[in-house]
Amino acid sequence: MPMPRDVRAIDLQMNVPTSEHNKEGYDLFRPVLRDRESLDDYVMPAQHLFKAPPTLGTDESRYIEAMVAEMDKHSIEFGFIGVSDSFRHFDKVKGAYADRFILSTQIDPNKGVDELRRVRRFHADHGIRGVTCFPAGTFPQVAINAKEMYPFYAQCCELALPIFINVGVPGPRLPLATQKVELIDEVCWYFPELKFVMRHGAEPWVDLAVKLMLKYPNLYYSTSAFAPKHYPKAIIDYANTRGADKIMYAGYFPAGLTLDRIFRELADVPFKDEVWPKFLRGNAARLFGLPS
Repeated sequence: MPMPRDVRAIDLQMNVPTSEHNKEGYDLFRPVLRDRESLDDYVMPAQHLFKAPPTLGTDESRYIEAMVAEMDKHSIEFGFIGVSDSFRHFDKVKGAYADRFILSTQIDPNKGVDELRRVRRFHADHGIRGVTCFPAGTFPQVAINAKEMYPFYAQCCELALPIFINVGVPGPRLPLATQKVELIDEVCWYFPELKFVMRHGAEPWVDLAVKLMLKYPNLYYSTSAFAPKHYPKAIIDYANTRGADKIMYAGYFPAGLTLDRIFRELADVPFKDEVWPKFLRGNAARLFGLPS
């Protein structure tokens, strides 16, 4: 059951910060925050959960090199990162490091048709391989099964893009109603072609998340934003039984966790031998059509 050291992992949750602590990157959901501590004191909006967020330093021009160095240290071949119109590192992630990153873009469903056009443009111009959404962080908040989301689900089906969505109680101090796991049921039923990947835990409805994965072949779970020692037992048990093809590794570097900590704790996760290669790489590779 020990973690193999010869698997070149795919990390499904990495981010390139906009500054040392990425405050600009959190502007999207700043209008939803109300408490003064989150607005004025925190360097990241879930700081009560991540006491000492990592930093890549103050030299933004070296962020990509710093991330790749950490990836190499821990045998990560690909990092799944988000890009936007304000992303300042296209020259590197599409140039010298094009073989190290898989690109996605985060959607704001409140922008409607203009956002659909942007996603199509990013697919054509930047080769994005996925779409992400943080329902509790939208403003106004948009639920997983809201009418505003349906055009984006249809677009993902059309472009063969998986969608990664935060589910469960959000880390930042935001209302949770938009991220209840039960809302996924309707979406996976209506869009059987859609590859839907749960992010950020699904707590406290992990048992329901497992039930839905048993029900829908197009529903998956990634371990993003959780230190491995806190992986839900239901997820480990599911991976070790009927869910070996459904559970995928995702970290949280550098938003909240170091790769040093993640991989140190991964060594103690009790996955079966045959689960590890699928968890670290195989399932994500299949999702993106990459060699496993």
